[in-house]
Amino acid sequence: MDMSNKYTTYFFLIFIVLFVFIFFSFVTKNHHNLTSSDYNVYALPMPNKLDFSGEIIPLNISDVRERMDRELLVNTYWQSNGFLLFKRAHKYFPIIEPILKSNGIPDDFKYLALIESGLQNVTSPAGAKGFWQIMKTTAKEFGLEVNQNVDERNNLILSTKVACEYLLKAKERFGSWTLAAASYNAGMNGIATELKRQSVDNYYDMLLSQETGRYVFRILALKEITNNPMRYGFNYTDTDLYNHPPTFSVEIDTAVSDLVQFANGFGINYKQLKIHNPWLRETFLNNKSRKKYTIEIPKINGVESKN
Repeated sequence: MDMSNKYTTYFFLIFIVLFVFIFFSFVTKNHHNLTSSDYNVYALPMPNKLDFSGEIIPLNISDVRERMDRELLVNTYWQSNGFLLFKRAHKYFPIIEPILKSNGIPDDFKYLALIESGLQNVTSPAGAKGFWQIMKTTAKEFGLEVNQNVDERNNLILSTKVACEYLLKAKERFGSWTLAAASYNAGMNGIATELKRQSVDNYYDMLLSQETGRYVFRILALKEITNNPMRYGFNYTDTDLYNHPPTFSVEIDTAVSDLVQFANGFGINYKQLKIHNPWLRETFLNNKSRKKYTIEIPKINGVESKN
């Protein structure tokens, strides 16, 4: 082989190798820059001060700070759930807030309902129901009707009043709104037992089950994020939120043999009736005791319809 051709071939091969090396280095570097700038996950700065119903959270205690950090992280980065909670809160908090206020319950307890049910009429594995997740025995103890025909745990107004009664009793017993909130999860006897057994007098010094140990911190996290959505990366306008349709109340003290026809008489369908009155369990209302019920009827185009 001619030496000049041989060297030309060597130089060509070296050039190809260098070109491939530089090309892949460029692609790799730019791919890294692209992915790192497209999506970032940040640690969350801890607020300087947090309180629940005016009771200061002792963030200077290391495990308290870590538990608070956990709930802020979990609830911030579960973005889809966060948006749904914002939307439902805008719809239902205006109903809950005045009931809390009129019963002397701090406004912060609306976030308890938010973590209990996500502001939905759900049923827990243990059988608790409604926005406030009330057990059947507790419901009956506080005067709610629960049977095959009616379940007033799914009545937002009535169940909120029962939650207020419970929380007032708990506050009277423990002297603390934080312990009252914890007792909503663990029961008053459960909290009283642990306070005595562990010789402590507050929630943050108790060693509790994981669920109860996280409970108040979850309330605090939702309070903090809901009140400062943009600080935690949630961007929306009021038009993105849900609104509660205007309704008017109809009182009845007789049986209703066909709720489908009853709904039609107000110019709505059975689905609309059930959406606004989820405590009605069947397509009829027995009402053998001639009890007075309040049924919510959605306004048609903002106007009350007459039966």
